[in-house]
Amino acid sequence: MKKENKYKYSFARRLARWVLLVLFIMMGALAYVTYELTTSLMVESSGDMFYNCIQSSGKSISNAMSEVSVAVRNNIIDVERNVNQPSQLQAIMERIVAENPRVRSCGISFIENYFPQKGRSYCPYAWRNDSLEVEGRPIENKEAVYLEAEWFHKAVETDSAYWSEPFFDSRDGVTPLVAYMYPIHDRQGRVVAILGADLSLDFMTQLLQDQDSLFQQRAMAIPVSEDGLYQSYILLRDGTYITHPDHWRILRGNFFTHIKDADTPGTAQKAIQKMSDGERSINETSNEVRVNRTKTYLFYAPLEGTNWIFVIALPMLSLDLMGIVVGFMMLMLTAAVLLITFLVCRLAIRRAAKPLIQLAATADKVAGGQFDTSLPDINSHDEIHLLRDSFENMQHSLTTYVEELKKTTAAKASIESELKIAHDIQMSMLPKTYPAFPERNDIDIFGQVKPAKAVGGDLYDFFIIDEKLFFCIGDVSGKGVPASLVMAVTRSLFRNISSYTRKPDQIMMALNEALSNNNETGMFVTLLLGVLDLESGQLSYTNAGHNPPLLLAGDDVDVLSCDANIPAGVMSGWQFTVQHLQLKTGDIVFLYTDGLNEAEDIHLNQFGMDRMLQMAKVTVRQPQLLIEAMTSAVEMFVGTAEQNDDLTMFAIQYTKSPAQQ
Repeated sequence: MKKENKYKYSFARRLARWVLLVLFIMMGALAYVTYELTTSLMVESSGDMFYNCIQSSGKSISNAMSEVSVAVRNNIIDVERNVNQPSQLQAIMERIVAENPRVRSCGISFIENYFPQKGRSYCPYAWRNDSLEVEGRPIENKEAVYLEAEWFHKAVETDSAYWSEPFFDSRDGVTPLVAYMYPIHDRQGRVVAILGADLSLDFMTQLLQDQDSLFQQRAMAIPVSEDGLYQSYILLRDGTYITHPDHWRILRGNFFTHIKDADTPGTAQKAIQKMSDGERSINETSNEVRVNRTKTYLFYAPLEGTNWIFVIALPMLSLDLMGIVVGFMMLMLTAAVLLITFLVCRLAIRRAAKPLIQLAATADKVAGGQFDTSLPDINSHDEIHLLRDSFENMQHSLTTYVEELKKTTAAKASIESELKIAHDIQMSMLPKTYPAFPERNDIDIFGQVKPAKAVGGDLYDFFIIDEKLFFCIGDVSGKGVPASLVMAVTRSLFRNISSYTRKPDQIMMALNEALSNNNETGMFVTLLLGVLDLESGQLSYTNAGHNPPLLLAGDDVDVLSCDANIPAGVMSGWQFTVQHLQLKTGDIVFLYTDGLNEAEDIHLNQFGMDRMLQMAKVTVRQPQLLIEAMTSAVEMFVGTAEQNDDLTMFAIQYTKSPAQQ
């Protein structure tokens, strides 16, 4: 008997040893496979992470460059208005540098002999010195060597704005700069000067150094190369450094000279060629090369909007170390999860199931309508307890529903009240007093807006400056509160910009630039904008994708010719065209939004242009009577159908008699 027990005990020990041996082998194999997989995944995940770094840094750089270009563009109108006043131009240069921290220096380089009294060349110039104070003085004659510079001839010949190649500041010889060039025109449209604003590239070097330090802390890397750990650079297409921790290498050193083949011949030349061609390489494991004799993974991508390359060099040993650490952590986490799962399952098996008879009996009473029936107490925290809670929730569902309905009704009433206030505010922004100019006998105006919702996106506006009537009508994409906000911004921009220029195309271009910048929602405005000379009856107008207005001249009604232009806010830089029309006494220009011609009845039939033209022909030629008749016709046509779009109508009648002209 003792021998048998001893035999069984020995067999159990041998079995335990074999089990332990198998477990150790499996753990070793799992550790190796985990290490290999983790290292491979680290390359891909690092690529994604680095690409996010590239995007983040690229966005910061793009924002900085955008600040400079916007600062230049915002002052173009002021510069061209004072193009023949050197003293004013010098003040403008100093103001640009003072108001825009990103602008290191700014100047206007005039063409040869533009100001004969100033000499062969003349350049109003301002800069920010080391104490951050703004200084300025014009650069004349021998000091100005820009007349022979390639950048100057390029900007004049192409007549377009562009960013220059990086260069060193001529004043200190060490600060790397990049300049935004913009051509300046005289009143005849000729290029007479180039406005240049300089952006210091030192912020890019600091931005990348901060990013490198942060990543190294997170990645737990170790020093493995002469240049330190993980390192990132911004390069020109030929490999020249734009940023580098060693300042003396900027615009002098070349990254490509440090790249050599690793294990596979030709990898260095292939990487250099792809970077020169502006290709992106993020998750490719074939990017392994040697940088300063250290095996390194290269991650690179072009920076959007520039001719530059963003390069990140990560030593291979850093990835191996991270693979080992992550693999070990994954194994420990797996073991912990298995242990917790074992303990939870063991505890669950030992617990006895609770009977459901009492709960079933109570459920029958609840099903019979007795919602206040007491439920049995269950101390366990398992599925049965959840079921008991579900029945309890069901008992209170009707009471809860009634309470929630009361709250919802109150919230809806609050929202409706706020929308009513928003409607009143929006309507107060639009003209509503008629006759608009009772003291004048040369113009008659009437307009109205009928939003499809409490607030809408239609707008119209008009005012008189220097015997010129400025007016506009527009339709914002979409409806409701978002459209009303864009409508308010558009109306404010129209009024502000019109105070600086009398040309409708320039007003439209400036308004388009303002709406296009940082337009993350993608909303736009169809807009028709005009300027009527009340002395001569000359009408100048610009259309941005809006419905062409009607011209009521004598007994005729025609659709006014409008050039095809994109809506405002779609794309910056669009050159809007201007058209002209001579109004005669009694002529009416009838403007409207597509809520008129596209109004639908219950059968989805549209009101259409033909009905508009017919109604305009038979209506008394007076703005208010015309709009009232058109409103009645649309309401009669639509009938009981719900209004599907904002409806705005606006009419202008030129009433100046020939004797007054």
